[in-house]
Amino acid sequence: MGTAPGLTATVEPARALSRLERSENFPVALRVLPGRYREALRAAYSLARRIDEAGDDPGAGVDERLARLEALRAEVHRRHGGTALEAPFLDLVEANRRDQTAHRYPTYDDLLGYCRLSADPIGRIVLAVFGVDDAETARRSDLVCTALQILEHCQDVAEDLRDNDRIYLPVEDLTRFGVDADDLHDVVTPPRVKRLVAFEVDRAAALLDEGATVIDRLHGWARIAVAGYVAGGRATVDAIRAADHDVLAGPPRPRKARTARHLIRLLARRG
Repeated sequence: MGTAPGLTATVEPARALSRLERSENFPVALRVLPGRYREALRAAYSLARRIDEAGDDPGAGVDERLARLEALRAEVHRRHGGTALEAPFLDLVEANRRDQTAHRYPTYDDLLGYCRLSADPIGRIVLAVFGVDDAETARRSDLVCTALQILEHCQDVAEDLRDNDRIYLPVEDLTRFGVDADDLHDVVTPPRVKRLVAFEVDRAAALLDEGATVIDRLHGWARIAVAGYVAGGRATVDAIRAADHDVLAGPPRPRKARTARHLIRLLARRG
């Protein structure tokens, strides 16, 4: 499988990429990939991060954020127009555009719709890098990415509300557990918020388990890379549960050793 066209020539400066590779958002499994894949994924991560930063910059107003996102939309067309990467990157831009006006998600289905723009494109970009073009594989990848996004929302609920007045947990679920926005400002997580977070984490874990079957459809380096994402998600579930769903004091982060154990189990599985 070849590298997706247009990526290797867009690698950012080495220093920035080195920081990116060391960050928690660059899965451990990806660091062992051959150079051609690693550089392509570095470039993809760099552009995706720039899109997210443009949409989340707390020092910029809405108009400035939107202007930066439009400039990035034009860059996506220029770099990846007519390739398998164009649509996923444009979806990321659109997700960040929506973030400027949509600060709440009434239902779980509304949240899933947002994840289709903000999370699922990452998996599709990764598949494109490895030359995988298969609808069922993409569908299962989407499940993994949506699960990872929901888990991140659970980890970062306090930060999202504090920095950008955003609550990604569905309003219908907040109502169900008797939680309001004021509860999410607490330093110690109230029991009702813990129950809400546990509900969302369990739901994400079920999506992750269903999507994990994507690994059975992949081979070689693609299999290792995608297994790294799933392993990171499972380790995140473990971390949040081990913290008793206390996410307001600080986001529970997975331990590398736990991620590695999940990765080994996933790669040993047989479909």
